[in-house]
Amino acid sequence: MTTEPADVVPDPPEPELPLLLEPAGGIPPVVDTPEGLTEVVSAIAAAPGPVALDAERASGYRYSQRAYLVQIRRGDAGIRLVDPIGTGDLAALGNVVAGAEWVLHAASQDLPCLAEIGMVPTRLFDTELAGRLLGYPRVALGTMVAELLGVRLEKGHSAADWSTRPLPDPWLAYAALDVELLLELRDVLAAQLDETGKREWAEQEFAATMAAATRPPAPRAEPWRRTSGIHGLRTTRQLAAVRALWEARDARAQARDIAPGRVLPDKAMVAAAQADPADRDALLALPVFSGPRMRRSVDVWWRALAKARALPDSRLPRMAPAAGDGPPHPSRWADRDPVAAGRLTRSRAAVLAIAEERSLPVENLLEPALLRRLAWEPPAGDLGEALAEGGARPWQIGLVEPAIAAAFVDPA
Repeated sequence: MTTEPADVVPDPPEPELPLLLEPAGGIPPVVDTPEGLTEVVSAIAAAPGPVALDAERASGYRYSQRAYLVQIRRGDAGIRLVDPIGTGDLAALGNVVAGAEWVLHAASQDLPCLAEIGMVPTRLFDTELAGRLLGYPRVALGTMVAELLGVRLEKGHSAADWSTRPLPDPWLAYAALDVELLLELRDVLAAQLDETGKREWAEQEFAATMAAATRPPAPRAEPWRRTSGIHGLRTTRQLAAVRALWEARDARAQARDIAPGRVLPDKAMVAAAQADPADRDALLALPVFSGPRMRRSVDVWWRALAKARALPDSRLPRMAPAAGDGPPHPSRWADRDPVAAGRLTRSRAAVLAIAEERSLPVENLLEPALLRRLAWEPPAGDLGEALAEGGARPWQIGLVEPAIAAAFVDPA
């Protein structure tokens, strides 16, 4: 056994960072009336500078992705907590800050629900995205505040049901802390973007984030195939049962604004498809379906199963998803098109090398799906134009186009 010499003193432990349990000004009251909103609009309009914003949804509890709480901080107006369910549309608030820079963390998550209530930015600074461009390995808000500002935030209610009323004080403290130091974090990151020459990259990314937030999401083909456990099914008739249950569940969840998994768990749908119950009693005997809440809705699920059972073979789903317009999974490229597989391998390596040189996550340098599409079927015309049409920003094209063009040339 080895021991340290007697005169060697171990380094003292790092001092623990101070922990913020609530904002410096205390937990602000929730504004939940049109009259209260009018006062907030006036105060925020009179305050100078950029605006820190955040929104809380009830993901996992509600079908919709609406905002149930909006947190805003600007200048000496302090932090305001606004309940859009009680106040209604927040367009008046959005209008008075429309020309200001909006500072959000992970803006792509909150901008769509803010747009639903009339709040759309014209200028944006996303602290999470800035952190990614700067190469920070962990970009959660609490982590970045601790690393760059030397303060820990009380975190722990991100998965709460924000549709709850009234909202508990600990939740409100958590929500207010999300904007307490956001402007200070923005200033540190902005300076680092300037120092590293990445400010223009960030501006292009922020503009793309704002544009994407106003576009309706593309409908997903066969969304029922994302049911957890569906890989265990062995027949197309079983797949038809899951599809019918999924569609019935989705309609019921949307009508009641309840998260689908809380209406009927995925595992229950897969179990019903595998069991193929002969009647309602057999369905009720299955786990999950035997509970009192499920007994009240058993007719909904039984009709869905009966619908699937009655389908002719010609209308049953395929075992595998229908081939889309995009390339196959890369694992099949070597067999399907070895030349394309070589292009993908070489171009991936080239893009990864650029990302590492520039201290960027490779997915922030170029969307992997775009690279796969171009490697599978290279454009006949200009590669830069094809990258732009695929959504790549000018700064990304400038960095990767020459390397991808070289990688697409078969060395043989």
